[in-house]
Amino acid sequence: MGFVNNILQQKLEALKEKGNYRYFLEVNKSAQHFPHFYYQNEQGVQRSAVNWCSNDYLCMSTEEEIISRLSFTMHRSGTGSSGTRNISGTTIHHRELESKLANWHKKENALLFNGAYQANVTTLQTLGRHIPELFFISDERNHASLIEGIRAAGNPKIIFRHNDLLHLEEILESLPVDQPKMIVFESVYSITGNVAPIRNITRLAKKYQAITYVDEVHAVGLYANDGSGMIASEGLQDDVDIINGTLSKAIGVFGGYIAASNLLIDFIRSFGTGFIFTTSLPPAVCSAASKSIEMISCNGAWRAQLHNNVLLLRAALNQQGIQYYQNESHITSVKVGNSRLCKEVADSLLSQQGIYLQPINSPTVPPGEECLRIVITRKHQLKHINHLAHSLKKILHEKDQAYRPKLEAVAAAD
Repeated sequence: MGFVNNILQQKLEALKEKGNYRYFLEVNKSAQHFPHFYYQNEQGVQRSAVNWCSNDYLCMSTEEEIISRLSFTMHRSGTGSSGTRNISGTTIHHRELESKLANWHKKENALLFNGAYQANVTTLQTLGRHIPELFFISDERNHASLIEGIRAAGNPKIIFRHNDLLHLEEILESLPVDQPKMIVFESVYSITGNVAPIRNITRLAKKYQAITYVDEVHAVGLYANDGSGMIASEGLQDDVDIINGTLSKAIGVFGGYIAASNLLIDFIRSFGTGFIFTTSLPPAVCSAASKSIEMISCNGAWRAQLHNNVLLLRAALNQQGIQYYQNESHITSVKVGNSRLCKEVADSLLSQQGIYLQPINSPTVPPGEECLRIVITRKHQLKHINHLAHSLKKILHEKDQAYRPKLEAVAAAD
């Protein structure tokens, strides 16, 4: 093991040297006080901070009705399913949730997974391996799970420039009409917050006889009258073939899923090894997710509150002169552009201002695009927003003054 350990140690040290090593903050989450939470600093002192990077957009994980449903079902059905879906792991709660998800997305059926990452990898890999001639056409900004699923399939693929319809059509035109092909993209991109031109992509898909696979994990719960996502907000449920979603963000529970036709769901259920050989979600988790979807579907005021908070946040950032990626979604990212600087800013915000913003560094983003992604929820208040904007301006200015001479020296040496 000595040789292997040396290699592992060297790679970890290189990661630290570049500023991309990941440190985990141990969060003591409070359902009663969210977005406030508690943690121990390096000196072992308990501190409080405001969470600005949780994907619990609608704060459903803290809703008493969801917690009660989870507790009630767990008391009745136990803590886990204790089996794969094929071996005693399909309960009434799994089928109820899949039916609810299918209806929500206006699809014939849905299939649960233990996470949206697993759903993406399993679905894309399974389709690719069983249809060797299937050609993948993937947006260059796609999530790692989409990339990994396509890579694991081993099929031919072409990457199109981010949200570039002209480039996408050039690719589609270059392929034979009868070539099986799939366009893979996200509705809302998790770092920049860019929204895909879904309607135009589906038009191209129809024109060139391609099927569409859309990752909606950052849109589910937040868009359309019933909260079912960006696809529904544009009335395109019938034009998208496969929808990927998550139960772990706006729904506030845990797990992932796909929604599609009966035939496709049956195929993945029958051939997808990432589904077949995995213990199913606990029944209580499924029950809580069902309750959450019921509540989200009929509470448009929660979505309105979230999106109003996004406007208040951006107004506060504008007032402080803080630049961020412009987009039409709810995600607000402040570009820093240096991994070490990004982490130092985040560390200072936490230790000095009680603000928790996780630095987004490589490999999540390419080097030079490091940023601080601000995730606001419906429970953040104006006082939290103003404190964040003021503190962010102060820390960014301090760090910029410290880093500028170093960066200029490096540039001069090069």
